[in-house]
Amino acid sequence: MILFHGSNMEVADIDLSKCQKYKDFGQGFYLTSIKKQACDWARKVARRFGKGKPVLNIYEFNNDLSDLNSIAFAEPNTDWATFIINNRNEKFTNHGDLLSNHDNKYDFVHGLVANDDISAILETFLLGILPMSELSKALVYKELNDQYSFHTVKAISHLKFLRGEIL
Repeated sequence: MILFHGSNMEVADIDLSKCQKYKDFGQGFYLTSIKKQACDWARKVARRFGKGKPVLNIYEFNNDLSDLNSIAFAEPNTDWATFIINNRNEKFTNHGDLLSNHDNKYDFVHGLVANDDISAILETFLLGILPMSELSKALVYKELNDQYSFHTVKAISHLKFLRGEIL
């Protein structure tokens, strides 16, 4: 399977310590199967940091996950929403909770992206303002892209860097 990572540089060697904390699925290296999504992200990152050029990094993914502790969210639901909110919360302390990955208990996570627009909907859901039935309806009209996150060296070993393409 081919996966893409958008950046302002070529990322042939992945250093998990350089990955940002408090992301949707926890601190990790994020990729997508959607080329356009990665290209858009590469352009955004290059603009934000004002250095480098947008680069589409392309990897081959060995998706035999039998040696990894992993979790997947195929659709937006209560667990998916809770997982994202917990991982984004800097003050979250119950790291043993199965719906968090602050401690990298999951080597690999696959699921939907919660962009800023979706994050606002998730917040109203978790505050109890928006019931699950309405959350599902609200997300039906949103473009939900995918993300694959790698949180341990063991998970990274499933990736083979193929090339970086300057956009």
